[in-house]
Amino acid sequence: MGAAIVASRFAVAEVPPLTLAMLRYAIGFCCLLPFAWRGWRRSARMTIAPVAGSRGLDVLALAALGIGQFGVLIALLNMGLQHVEAAQAALIFSLFPLLTLLLSAALGRERVNASLLLGVFVSVAGVALALAPKLGAAQAGHWWGELAVLAAAAIGAVSSVLYRPYLQRYPTVPVSAFAMAASVVFLALLALSEQWPARVSGFSIQAWAAIGFVGIASGIGYFWWLYALKHESPTRVTVFLALNPVTAALLGWALLDESLPVTALGALALIALGLWLATRGGSTRGPAK
Repeated sequence: MGAAIVASRFAVAEVPPLTLAMLRYAIGFCCLLPFAWRGWRRSARMTIAPVAGSRGLDVLALAALGIGQFGVLIALLNMGLQHVEAAQAALIFSLFPLLTLLLSAALGRERVNASLLLGVFVSVAGVALALAPKLGAAQAGHWWGELAVLAAAAIGAVSSVLYRPYLQRYPTVPVSAFAMAASVVFLALLALSEQWPARVSGFSIQAWAAIGFVGIASGIGYFWWLYALKHESPTRVTVFLALNPVTAALLGWALLDESLPVTALGALALIALGLWLATRGGSTRGPAK
């Protein structure tokens, strides 16, 4: 994800954010389609054709989750990357695991304890440190970029928690492909405001290379993401997003000539410590006692 954030930061300078999100998941869907086709032929569960009872509701729920996870989340992230450097965006996005944990706790799937609360506090302090230069600026800029990235993390947390029941019932590959297909249709309609049918032919080779990279990475990465969510708790899976700021900061510095201030390194250390405090001893499932 860290490398994809950097590639998206590069591409979004030329490609509008909704169009970038749509192309990203169109490519990801094409990567998954050959593997999902066999599962779709064996079962009508994942098709768009009308189905009865709970399966029909499951199809609608998975379409909504796909639009949220693969459509709205990435569109917000791309919008944020128009105003926020890759390293800073990854730092804010690294609140994803803690938001997931807090939501799981609120739904009774995780137990809230002192270590969790301390971890939340330390990680929020890390994000505050990352944003300190902007807070201390003489003329504070708009916060739309930071808010968009934070909203993307929140949507990801909600989706990660809500996916699990469906992943227990259905095969991972068809779920992944169906969710992406739903998001592509949604984004294609939304991105008409950016005139994407007329603009795609004018993108540079470099932009298409970045789009292709994030698209293929999405197809492969989100299959394994949902596979992990099927077999582990959402908190255990999302905690690995703590690696994103490291990757994004280093690649942004090396490839995009972005700054790597000392405050960013300190923020990274605080966020990593907060994640460790919040998740040490493993996730505890079941209702809080």
